[in-house]
Amino acid sequence: MKIKLLAIGKTDNKNLQRLIETYQNRLKHYIKFEISIIPDIKNVKNLSENQQKEKEGELILKQLQPTDQLVLLDEKGNQFRSIEFAKFLQKKMNSGIKQLVLVIGGPYGFSDAVYKKSNGKISLSKMTFSHQMIRLFLVEQLYRGFTILKNEPYHHE
Repeated sequence: MKIKLLAIGKTDNKNLQRLIETYQNRLKHYIKFEISIIPDIKNVKNLSENQQKEKEGELILKQLQPTDQLVLLDEKGNQFRSIEFAKFLQKKMNSGIKQLVLVIGGPYGFSDAVYKKSNGKISLSKMTFSHQMIRLFLVEQLYRGFTILKNEPYHHE
């Protein structure tokens, strides 16, 4: 299985980007992983929230292959403890899917079309974080999940 993190807009904070890259490099020891960035929509001031979600949704759906499993990072999604998230990853790998696509949407969430295409939703917290920070948290949790699955000493419980 391969994991792809799909996100709207680049990470402009160099410190966050370095940390993301640190965990991205660590993940390579466990699974094929890539981050794909969809550029921010231009002229959003002229668009309603729904129009912006629709445009972002079209760009997200264009990135998907027919066999991809799509899981959205969404405030209304399932919350996991780290060990439960590791089990979630194991289940996905055992299911035989080729690619798991985790998506961090724009500031207003996802279009109806993206929700309909999705195979689930995950929430990392009840709190709200910047989309850039969520990238770091998610990549770190992916790394943590794989160290848990391999019984490595990174995670303590």
